[in-house]
Amino acid sequence: MKRHYLFKRKSIAIFSFLLLISCGDKDHSIKMKGSDTEVNLAVNLAEQYTLEDSDFSIAISGGGSGIGITSLLNGQADIANSSRPLSDKEIASFEKKNIKLHTVIFAEDATAFVVHKDIPIDALDIETLGKIMKGEITNWKEITSLDLPINIYGRQSSSGTHSFIKKKLKIEFSNSAKEMTGNAQILEGVKADKSGIGYVGAGYISHETAANPTVKILSIRETPTAEAYSPIDPKAINSSLYFFQRPLYQFVLEDSWEKVKPFIDFERSEKGKQLIKEHGYYIIERPQDEI
Repeated sequence: MKRHYLFKRKSIAIFSFLLLISCGDKDHSIKMKGSDTEVNLAVNLAEQYTLEDSDFSIAISGGGSGIGITSLLNGQADIANSSRPLSDKEIASFEKKNIKLHTVIFAEDATAFVVHKDIPIDALDIETLGKIMKGEITNWKEITSLDLPINIYGRQSSSGTHSFIKKKLKIEFSNSAKEMTGNAQILEGVKADKSGIGYVGAGYISHETAANPTVKILSIRETPTAEAYSPIDPKAINSSLYFFQRPLYQFVLEDSWEKVKPFIDFERSEKGKQLIKEHGYYIIERPQDEI
């Protein structure tokens, strides 16, 4: 379902994960592209920042971490939101073009695995989950009492979350896995499919499950006998106990840094941190790197 909002006071328009905030001249305009994991949070941060800076102008769109990084490389963005670090190939491409970046880690995320509420399972271990994702386990009866084929809902290859899960599980995804364009599509797929399993950003899913218990968030254990941890348990995340947690990145062109920095400073402010936490993400203090 597409969502359309118009806020005339600050000229804010959102069209299918596209946000345009225009309050000043073009010299202050910023283009942000990339991770669908981060897009809702980025939109909310930008909306709040316009209340403090009347010259702020930003266009935000999703599409996946890879799209954002490619847009940065091609001069089509000032900020790339990414749920993964740069690959060696991407670093080499920026160096070849002599493009320097600032790297900002502004939040910590956890990727949640979700199933329909009727699946009689509350936790999975890493080995079993890997076998499901790569297509070795194809029916729920192999691990539960329910006889239903397993349908996998995942992200397209340009997604940082897709790459993250593949690397953490050390697998190639099953050819039958459905490739969706974002968290919303995966969630809707699992809601409608009693045999479905998918993965979404915990910050996205925590609010959805509170309002709509059609899906169930699975706890994850690293071995069959280990303790299981939930991606929406702050204590587990702050202690780095959840297997699928990761930092969220913003890569910023050095040439754009001066006009972007006030917004980055807002993200790091107490108000910005509170907004990040309200979206279901976590603040873990880390040193900021540059390449």
